[in-house]
Amino acid sequence: MSIGLHNDDLGRYLGTVVGDTPEIMKTHTIIHIAARGNRPVLIVGEPGTGKELVARAIHSSSNRASHPFRVYDCRTVRAIDLERELSGNAKATSSDRGRGTVFLDHIVELELELQAVLLRAFQQSEGGQTADEPKQPRIIAASTIPLREKVNRGSFRRDLYFRLDTLSLRIPPLRERRSDISLLAENFLNAFSHRSGHRYQLSDEALHALLNYDWPGNVREFEKCLALACERSSSSSILLEDLPAVIAGGGGRIRETLPLGLIPLSEVERRTIEEAVRVLDGDKQAAARLLGIGKSTLYRKLREYEAQREARKLGIE
Repeated sequence: MSIGLHNDDLGRYLGTVVGDTPEIMKTHTIIHIAARGNRPVLIVGEPGTGKELVARAIHSSSNRASHPFRVYDCRTVRAIDLERELSGNAKATSSDRGRGTVFLDHIVELELELQAVLLRAFQQSEGGQTADEPKQPRIIAASTIPLREKVNRGSFRRDLYFRLDTLSLRIPPLRERRSDISLLAENFLNAFSHRSGHRYQLSDEALHALLNYDWPGNVREFEKCLALACERSSSSSILLEDLPAVIAGGGGRIRETLPLGLIPLSEVERRTIEEAVRVLDGDKQAAARLLGIGKSTLYRKLREYEAQREARKLGIE
């Protein structure tokens, strides 16, 4: 696969960062820089843009590649697990202890108590390791929204933010790099063809529909869409009718209007969830219990609402 990189290790992991737009080429450059260093990395991008894959690419191309890459979801991680990991990875052998990479996903959701744990780890490591001889794990964190917004609201420590944001990169959403869609489609279809032994290609009509959809789920949604289309296709050519109806019919750009006074159910749901969180002073677990939904569902919904607000700020419908 060709993705504009010269490092084979990076190429294995950057399947969803295919492209040759200036935004993606800048992302590739920062990944190369990050792989050569030892500083913390902060990755910002909407859900589905490939933040963990980028983190794995950095790790696999660094001098830590032979050591563990461990993923922690900051919405559910326990203090004891985080402390053990950051102090040298209690689960690793003595030769691996502290030399791998810790990927902290959803860093924006890290509770203040755990933010203090992470800050202590940074303070203990400062001046105590080099890129050639790491003694503590490297931190790569990911967020769906800019951390500075949380800092300004007082829900994220400013001192921790400045330690995390020493090297940052933003993965652009797919709607901001539509010219990469053809290359992405070719990349995924080649992979599907290789696995199935059946060659797939896009019809002009199907490609036009893909180019005109806004992809709120980004590259993750794009990959699933093509995988489904390949399953539906009865020939080597992906036709318009093989695509999900919302994409084939331009549903990503069409807004149906309701009679005056009626509110879409999705809007009622959003208002209810956000009001519950507000009334309970930001206690999301309590809000989930009150609403009778799972905690993971509540977190997912809130992330979707935040991403939608960010899109509106950019003038994207």
